[in-house]
Amino acid sequence: MASIITHIAIPCAIRLMAGKKNIPTLLLFYACVASILPDFDVISFKLGIPYESDFGHRGFTHSIVFALFVALLGMLFSRYFQCKKRVAFSVLFISTVSHPLLDALTNGGHGVALWWPFVSDRLFLPWQPIEVSPIGIKLFFSEWGLRVLRSELITVWLPCLSVVALYHLLVSLFIKKREQ
Repeated sequence: MASIITHIAIPCAIRLMAGKKNIPTLLLFYACVASILPDFDVISFKLGIPYESDFGHRGFTHSIVFALFVALLGMLFSRYFQCKKRVAFSVLFISTVSHPLLDALTNGGHGVALWWPFVSDRLFLPWQPIEVSPIGIKLFFSEWGLRVLRSELITVWLPCLSVVALYHLLVSLFIKKREQ
């Protein structure tokens, strides 16, 4: 998996582009939770559920269907988030589905069940530049953890920040041109 720290990069980038007015702080908080929610399936290890099971780690919680469920549930709370239903749905869906997509970019594990329940196969994306994160805090604070953070900085954080910067540059250029 990509580290929990990096999964929040996507909702944070969305907020940096859309602004606080469009993505209220409460929605951002729940979007960050949604971006790490799929990894709550690690409890399956304690319950004796095999990794390869649809209900094991990187199983159904790493699917598009799960992301849709989280987004639909979140849409019901749009008033609580102080935003429109479509905004709550979009932000929560993108935040949740970004998790398995980032995990599919890692170089370890058994892949993600992105297409569950239609297909149980686990998959990786063709390019796997992210060092797989260790499960557990002790191993994360090791040389392995540093390699993970380095690969995530290069592959996720810098591109996210670049997209945000480019977005703001283009918006400011468009506004300048419009004012002329």
